[in-house]
Amino acid sequence: MNHSGVSLGDFFRAGRDRGEPLVLATVARTLGSTYRKAGAQMLIAGDGRAAGLLSGGCLESDLMERARTVLAGTPVVADYDTRSSDDVIWGIGLGCEGAMTILMTRLDRANDYQPFAFVDDCRRRGVAGNFALVTQSTNVVYPLGAAFRSSAAVELPAGVAEVLHESLRAATTVETEGATFLIVPVELPPRLLVLGAGPDAMPLVEIAGLMNWHVTVLDHRPAYAVAEHFPRARRVALNPAGELTRELNAAHYDAAVVMSHHLLSDQAYLAALAEHAAIPYLGLLGPAPRRSRLMQELGDKARGLEGRLHGPIGLDIGARTPETIALAIVSEIQAALAGRSGGFFGK
Repeated sequence: MNHSGVSLGDFFRAGRDRGEPLVLATVARTLGSTYRKAGAQMLIAGDGRAAGLLSGGCLESDLMERARTVLAGTPVVADYDTRSSDDVIWGIGLGCEGAMTILMTRLDRANDYQPFAFVDDCRRRGVAGNFALVTQSTNVVYPLGAAFRSSAAVELPAGVAEVLHESLRAATTVETEGATFLIVPVELPPRLLVLGAGPDAMPLVEIAGLMNWHVTVLDHRPAYAVAEHFPRARRVALNPAGELTRELNAAHYDAAVVMSHHLLSDQAYLAALAEHAAIPYLGLLGPAPRRSRLMQELGDKARGLEGRLHGPIGLDIGARTPETIALAIVSEIQAALAGRSGGFFGK
């Protein structure tokens, strides 16, 4: 298998634009310790190219072999159980102590590339939604691999329809009328606002872009607000620091990083952010004394930043270079948005 190294969205759109069929592999069920959980997906093309991973690269070769059957028109359910130390059945010796069931379905023009076309559209527009896949069935009305989405009006069992339109935080399963429905919320990419487009912002935007985050970069200096410097950003714009409120009123962000290296501009950015409580994570680059000075200058407005402002920004990973500082920042944002501490898994 040749992993393409591009995002699922880019891989999908390129294949759809060429009109080529693709195989969508979706984790339907897991037990024990597994690399990915229910709802995770990858795409496979007929020539062996792929995007996304469902294991650390251990199962993907076998999935490629099975993809040939799927491309011929038959959905496939693949079961992998690595809970035995010798892994006699599969002979791939993962030793992960987990089991995984993967549903593989064909995407093409005949089925409008659903449900992944819906997933990709939700992610690009930043709109929440759910999709459902039939992972087991003895009911001809709901055959194996059938796909449904929350934006489409279709006849579904009452219990499935209800869950399909709920606000879900994780994939869930509904068994009814001789079929098992896996209902999955579309995971939307975080929207990051970077305030300051200096050279040290470049690796931050690069790393966030590699994670498929939607990044907007604003700066008050024409020499810095240059789109060519940030190829992975969704938008780069010249924006006076005092006019940030207009941007915040017009767009939704999950995180904002203040890093203009200009005291008065950072103060103006923080003043505007203090009035927009909807952004859960705010980061401020610079040492603690600088933060203290900015909080003092903000006065009562600083109360609007309480509980959200991280400064000095970034996890303590010994970062010294622009690249490692960017890694520390992105890691802290990831941890904060996931509700995690960012500490060690074990010692």
